[in-house]
Amino acid sequence: MFLEADLVLELRVEIGPFLPVGKGVEGYLNVIPITGGSFKCMDNSGKYVGGTILPGGADWNTRKGETLAHVFAKYTIQTEDGVLISVENEGYLDDNPDIQTIKTVPKFQVDEDSNYGYLNYGVFVGGLELDFSEKPAVEIKVYKLK
Repeated sequence: MFLEADLVLELRVEIGPFLPVGKGVEGYLNVIPITGGSFKCMDNSGKYVGGTILPGGADWNTRKGETLAHVFAKYTIQTEDGVLISVENEGYLDDNPDIQTIKTVPKFQVDEDSNYGYLNYGVFVGGLELDFSEKPAVEIKVYKLK
């Protein structure tokens, strides 16, 4: 079976310094603040619209072992036409140098009657890459399975 998908969202999520909570039952927890960023998102008509990532969210990143980490981010984005979209993105990072991409399953909540209502339905998958340049960020591409 071959799966097809459409690229529907590209984000550059800016992050702040890690906040080390420490070792717990589930592993070693770092909370990573989300400080801003930008994105472009496909609307119902297939046109891409830009927007900003609102500060205030975070990624609860739990180290599960030497090479495996669980990621769970929750934050809000706002399209240039004023629509707010809640984002939850969960997945795993394997530190294996041959892999290095985080694979996730994002979920969205948005006003049903907006130009982005389709984000409330379907199966989405994401790929994340870390960018620790001058302004640390996570680059995310989200695809909707057809």
